[in-house]
Amino acid sequence: MIVFNKGSTTRQAHVGIPSGLYEEEYGRDGFYGRYAHLYRTAPPVAWSRIEGSLRPRSFDLNQQQSSEEDFGASRRLYLSNADLRIEFAVLGTAMRYYFRNADGDELFFVHEGGGRLETDFGVLTYEVGDYLLIPRGTVYRLLPQQRSRFLIIESRGELGFPERGLLGQQALYDPAVLRVPELEEMQPPAGITECEIKIKRGGEMSSVFYPHCPLNTVGWKGTLTVWQLNVRDIRPISCDRAHLPPSVHTTFVTPAFIVCTFLPRPLENGDPEALKVPFFHSNIDYDEVLFYHAGDFFSRVGIDTGMLSFHPQGIQHGPQPQALARNRKLTHTDETAVMIDSRNPLQVAADADVVENKDYWRSWQS
Repeated sequence: MIVFNKGSTTRQAHVGIPSGLYEEEYGRDGFYGRYAHLYRTAPPVAWSRIEGSLRPRSFDLNQQQSSEEDFGASRRLYLSNADLRIEFAVLGTAMRYYFRNADGDELFFVHEGGGRLETDFGVLTYEVGDYLLIPRGTVYRLLPQQRSRFLIIESRGELGFPERGLLGQQALYDPAVLRVPELEEMQPPAGITECEIKIKRGGEMSSVFYPHCPLNTVGWKGTLTVWQLNVRDIRPISCDRAHLPPSVHTTFVTPAFIVCTFLPRPLENGDPEALKVPFFHSNIDYDEVLFYHAGDFFSRVGIDTGMLSFHPQGIQHGPQPQALARNRKLTHTDETAVMIDSRNPLQVAADADVVENKDYWRSWQS
């Protein structure tokens, strides 16, 4: 790859940016492809107005109004395209039916609560901070022990784990920390004599009924199952002397999007000229979605737990002026967030309009 260099630049990306200039990374293929670093005399996010659909948006999922007794009715769609659906669900009682998604894999992130997940492969106990990866076609039932709130990512393509490359097989998390269900005898919901499986295919629902509990597996083997991973078992990659791209925090991958987990980690304390906050960037090939789970979100202002932000491809991303100012002296981050980068553009659903923070785009104005 041939690298060109014109005008006022830096020798090392994200380090020693000349005073009065602002570095923007213009990158292809989610930071894996060709790139350019542009050095501007004003931040690329210092807009005065935005007209059209490309404005950054955020949604307060704490305001979601939905049934907490019915799993299907509790799921609210916020963003979607042909490859991906991003939903949020609140469930307060055990499901009275079983569910099978024939449209795609499902990745649950447990934002609040805890309980039991019963599946074709057996039983898992879930808690806050868990990812639950449920393959397409798996029959399951959720039994919360505490009111549970889930971010749900539905993928038409198969969800898998990232390649570790030069970092080694135990980077990010040792595969040994992944948990799978344990077999035990499962009983139908109390008072139910005919068990219902609701099946979603093509966005439509069908029901199949059985005179017995459909979760009656007595053995299984193979490489396909339900997986459980808690964020406390993820060990984030960091560098003491330079800010790394978000892609180093990749947790799950599909051909159409990636899922990253941002966790508490040391900041760039080894070089006083190193950039500490996320650099301004044009990740031109991906829409970026962030779900804020816990902590102090150091690169954002006006954001709290339980919120969802959406930055469409085609417009620059980066920290607000207030975030830049207050983070110069920080030595560590204290945040847990889930990022979804989608290769194809996402559409905002009607339920998102109801809980939108309409002035979010203004937070970059000084």
